[in-house]
Amino acid sequence: MKVGSSQQAHAGPYSEGAVFQQQTSTSFDSNLATTSHCRVPACPRRCLSNAAAATGLVTRRSRRSRPPPAGKGGAGAEPPISRGRRLPELPRVFNPCSRAMKLVACVCGLALVACALALENGLMRTPPMGWLAWERFRCNTDCKIDPQNCISERLFMDMADRLADDGWKELGYVYVNIDDCWMAKQRDASGQLVPDPERFPRGIKALADYVHSRGLKMGIYGDLGTYTCGGYPGTTLDQIEQDALTFAHWGVDMLKLDGCYSSEDEQAQGYPRMTKALNMTGRPIAYSCSWPAYQGGLPPKVNYTLLGNICNLWRNYGDIQDSWDSVLAILDWYSENQDVLQAVAGPGHWNDPDMLIIGNFGLSFEQSRSQMALWTVLAAPLLMSNDLRMLSQSAKEILQNKLMIKINQDPLGIQGRMILKEKSHIEVFLRPLSHSASALVFFSRRTDMPYRYTTSLARLNFTENAVYEAQDVYSGNIISGLAPEHNFTVIVNPSGVVMWYLYPTIQLKKG
Repeated sequence: MKVGSSQQAHAGPYSEGAVFQQQTSTSFDSNLATTSHCRVPACPRRCLSNAAAATGLVTRRSRRSRPPPAGKGGAGAEPPISRGRRLPELPRVFNPCSRAMKLVACVCGLALVACALALENGLMRTPPMGWLAWERFRCNTDCKIDPQNCISERLFMDMADRLADDGWKELGYVYVNIDDCWMAKQRDASGQLVPDPERFPRGIKALADYVHSRGLKMGIYGDLGTYTCGGYPGTTLDQIEQDALTFAHWGVDMLKLDGCYSSEDEQAQGYPRMTKALNMTGRPIAYSCSWPAYQGGLPPKVNYTLLGNICNLWRNYGDIQDSWDSVLAILDWYSENQDVLQAVAGPGHWNDPDMLIIGNFGLSFEQSRSQMALWTVLAAPLLMSNDLRMLSQSAKEILQNKLMIKINQDPLGIQGRMILKEKSHIEVFLRPLSHSASALVFFSRRTDMPYRYTTSLARLNFTENAVYEAQDVYSGNIISGLAPEHNFTVIVNPSGVVMWYLYPTIQLKKG
């Protein structure tokens, strides 16, 4: 593998004061037809050939599937804002059937059908970062016994405050994502989804307004099926357009669509149909699909060409648990199938190995550093599921490592891969980065003692005729004068990592 090019400037060492830019959707306005009130997808060339036709797939239940709800329930419309934190108004979502949409239809003609099925929303050009409720708080709905930790507007407002006030937002952690169990047990009289009136008394729109007022974005959860995995109202095929409009009206910025209680045919129809429905709302809403996780995650059951056209990210393996064994199981699956998975990831469409559990109860300090480094080299979303109100300083330092985040958010968006698996139980991962740089992770599966691992860049397939410099991502130390043929040694702690940000400093003439 060739690393670097003499035609590109080297990346150089990273410093705390350095400014790094994060690409946003504003860089991709050429893909959007825009008026002052409506953003609708234009018709990129690939839409002409990629009007998705879903194939039949085998369905399996989610690992957190529960029985359908029992008993009576119900809720009316969302109550007005009453008291508590001030929640600003968000402009109403404008009618997607605007003159801008009609103009696109006229210009694109029949290609509009293909366009509507392709996501092309200009979002998530780098992996999303933020916070997600599920792994840490699950479906805790008992706010009388546990008011601080139940799934409620209070919890999400608290997390928004922490992201905004504790230095997370400035680093790119901007999503506050609701997961399952936020809904009332029944839809309202008009068939609309409504939040639980006791746990979300101000409603979801007011909560989104508050999140936006803190300079953040809000995500929400739905399920393409009769029920959510937790037994709350799902989104059946005839409710997709209604729910997409509801989410847009509330000001939602991201939708995670699960797949409990749905058939293979319903999933094959529903996931692409939700893409079209979200596009037609006129509001940019990032779309996370759980579809491949219900099909085993691999071709031929999973059509990644289709998936890359309809989803911004997707879950393709089981739910993470608060344990090191769970982290290793996910890593093993990704490594075993990296030839398939690496090829389908990139700007706007990402593999999602699930949440970061750093700061909870199941990982040691070394294991926490390892999950952060390995998720970063996989170009994974950095969606924490922890309690930001009581996070330890060591966990915060791992999650707020600026060089780590720079690597994760690299604009090339290339997913890394395992390149070497040693008998000594050391594994080496590599991720190509922009400006001829690379990320190297030396990961130990040993459980006995720190291991001195000796290798060379040439053995790791660095064949460029250059001299390299490496910056240790965690310590900040600089290692200079690394020629490909020279040996070096790193000391890796049990279940730990050494991670390098590597870049060429001198291009040598070929002799």
